[in-house]
Amino acid sequence: MGKSTGFMEFDRLSNSCVSEKERIKNYSEFHPPLDKPARIQQAARCMNCGVPFCQSGANFGGMVSGCPLHNLIPEWNDEIYNGHWKEALFRLLKTNNFPEFTGRVCPALCEAACTCSMNGDAVTVHDNELSIIEEGFKNGWVVPRIPDVRSGKRIAVIGSGPAGLAVADKLNQRGHSVTVFERENRPGGLLMYGIPNMKLDKEIVARRIKLMKDEGIVFKTNVNVGADIQARDIINDFDAVAVCCGSKKPRDLQIKGRDAAGVMFAVDYLTDSTKWVVGENDRPGVTAKGKNVVVVGGGDTGNDCVATAIRQGCASVIQLEMMPKPPERRAENNPWPQWPRVLKTDYGQQEAIAVFGADPRKYTTTVKEIIKDKNNKITAVKTVMLNAKTDKKSGRTVMEEIKDSEETLPCDLLLIAAGFVGCEDYVVREFDIAVNQRGCIATKDGMCQTENPKVFACGDARRGQSLVVWAIAEGRSCADEIDDFLME
Repeated sequence: MGKSTGFMEFDRLSNSCVSEKERIKNYSEFHPPLDKPARIQQAARCMNCGVPFCQSGANFGGMVSGCPLHNLIPEWNDEIYNGHWKEALFRLLKTNNFPEFTGRVCPALCEAACTCSMNGDAVTVHDNELSIIEEGFKNGWVVPRIPDVRSGKRIAVIGSGPAGLAVADKLNQRGHSVTVFERENRPGGLLMYGIPNMKLDKEIVARRIKLMKDEGIVFKTNVNVGADIQARDIINDFDAVAVCCGSKKPRDLQIKGRDAAGVMFAVDYLTDSTKWVVGENDRPGVTAKGKNVVVVGGGDTGNDCVATAIRQGCASVIQLEMMPKPPERRAENNPWPQWPRVLKTDYGQQEAIAVFGADPRKYTTTVKEIIKDKNNKITAVKTVMLNAKTDKKSGRTVMEEIKDSEETLPCDLLLIAAGFVGCEDYVVREFDIAVNQRGCIATKDGMCQTENPKVFACGDARRGQSLVVWAIAEGRSCADEIDDFLME
């Protein structure tokens, strides 16, 4: 695929990047694309490897490596190399409804499984994918696809995040009539409000929503199912319902002083910031300006909080991570094509290093107590270091405190980015459906259908907190199930 000797002739070249101190002046995306000749060279690096692990989406060593959407990566890399951009777009859209989203925010499971990465640098699959879809929009190849025939079947989709949008898109193309219910002001869910604008420009989300509206999908915003409208009415009015409301119940800190003012969940902080950035609010409801910020959680959401706090002008920022610092290179027990469990310094951490001169992360550390003043306002946090041990009964890794390792950090704003523990309770009650031990909606084994045959679930609501690419894959599978259910 591509040029047979391309992987030996050309070095990996990712999209360029605006410098840290320059990009923190705004909330704009900061990865300008390569020019076409350079992109063609990058596509030429895709080798005819025989077994393309990049598109496998298979479980290796307990983690998925390769694309969960099974994108036809070698095929569209070959089309790019040969200058067949429209054909590349055709192949890409066969498996991925929204490459403009995954091409920006996906951690590139495909590249981890790329054969080139076994002994060198992976093909720039992530950037190549984005270049294809943006070339399609630029040339007018991405146009509304309005079904010629309608089935007469009506489907309600609850939630307009990546899973909900994927369900809606595929069922609409099947000729069904789809209505999407969203409780926020704008469609997009996580894509619109949970991911900062510098990672995913909201105009990109709005562009896709407009296209879907032009294709016949109806979006009803500011409608909270369970408050503004009853779930039973939706179940009675529609032929099928897809619950795609995400896993939005945040994991909390059960510690002394938790009721202090100045403590909030990361997703609320990011949503508030985005609403100001896109002009929904005149000013941020909460700002990090001039504050000492502590973020609990070392994942992507925590990193987004670091980047946002820096743009708001924080005085300092610390990110606490419970787990030990990963190695800089693959360990012997983490071979290719497993997902590489190695140290990753993301954009927010890079910016913190540039601004404050040090990596903001403190590993094997968590908050033990929140210290507040007489007005119930947070002033500091007491942290403690942790040691990873294996529980003899369950075999699971547990973290225990290290004696005399406490440290007090000044803190005016504490952001909890410790993950999520399932669907919000009122959603489950409204639809009268069961949840599993993880707090996610229970479905039939390997399926999306719940105990109510008309109600289906997918995305984070079904599998728990995960990636955008997994949400799209779940939405596509759910749409297939609903289509089979409706058309027998």
